Amino acid sequence: MRTVGSFSESFSTRHVQVSFVGYPVWWYTLPQVMFSFFDEYDFTGKTIVPFVTHYGSRDGGTFRTIAELEPDATVLQGIAVHQNDVAKCEKDVLKWLDGLGY
Repeated sequence: MRTVGSFSESFSTRHVQVSFVGYPVWWYTLPQVMFSFFDEYDFTGKTIVPFVTHYGSRDGGTFRTIAELEPDATVLQGIAVHQNDVAKCEKDVLKWLDGLGY
């Protein structure tokens, strides 16, 4: 089984319509493995819902980057949670999800 970063060929977006994709923001950008992930898998016609943790850079423009990497996907408004707020962000996350209709 060939791997790309930590992803394997056994993963498929074929039966998935909505993907929640979480990652830390590193120096205002996606971690390299996320570039590999979006390069490897086809999200055409799918919906991507990004969520991130950060230490001051919010999403760092990464939501826009995902939209550029996956131009034929719908990228919904993500949420960025400061690393110091992770333990106390449940209400904010629930409000965000409710606003998206989830």
